[in-house]
Amino acid sequence: MFGKQKTAALVAEFLGTGVLTLLIYSVAHSQIALAFFIAMAAGLTLAMVTFVFGGVSGGHFNPAITLAAWTARQIDAITGVVYIAVQMLGAYLAYYLFKYLINAPLANVKTHYNGRILVAEAVGTGIFALGWSAASVYNRVSVAGGAAITGLSYMVGIVSAASLAGIAFLNPAVALGVRSWAWGTYVLGPVLGAVIGVNLYQYLFAATGVAKTRVAAVAAPAKAGPKRKTTAKRKTRK
Repeated sequence: MFGKQKTAALVAEFLGTGVLTLLIYSVAHSQIALAFFIAMAAGLTLAMVTFVFGGVSGGHFNPAITLAAWTARQIDAITGVVYIAVQMLGAYLAYYLFKYLINAPLANVKTHYNGRILVAEAVGTGIFALGWSAASVYNRVSVAGGAAITGLSYMVGIVSAASLAGIAFLNPAVALGVRSWAWGTYVLGPVLGAVIGVNLYQYLFAATGVAKTRVAAVAAPAKAGPKRKTTAKRKTRK
């Protein structure tokens, strides 16, 4: 049913989302459980998994990004559904792995609908989606540079959302993994932000003539100047 390439893509999305959830959970339950350090750990982790797996699966690791990519016609519906399934599974199993490693019960985070959190999640995910689109979809930079920009965008998005709402995930799968699942906040908010960010970049910024001109100018070889006509001097014998 699945060839090697498709299987590798699914495993990449599964592992990438699981590692991201595990690292966020680990930092959130450590002595440096501050919003900035959680954002920094999340950004570094996303940069790492994007560098390792981004070329295999496209580097989503986030159901909101996958849905946004589908609305922008970057992936087909079947790929989107399967991606989301393995992402949620990876985040869900990361919870049990972390619980096993610390050998202690974990209390579920009580969540409820809050309009302020919804807007914060949408704003933060929108910021992240812009950086993800520029780095992962349109390949403006090298592989390492793209991974770094993706991770930095995620970090900036989390910091901006956390400053508005106090806690931020920007990823429904991570919210499920850390037991903060709430449809009206940590699911709908990231989805709205990702859809707006990805489509805004694709249909406005990526399609501008300035961007195309710059890319063409870098890729085009330098034109040689006009050739000078040379005439050979004739030697005459007197």
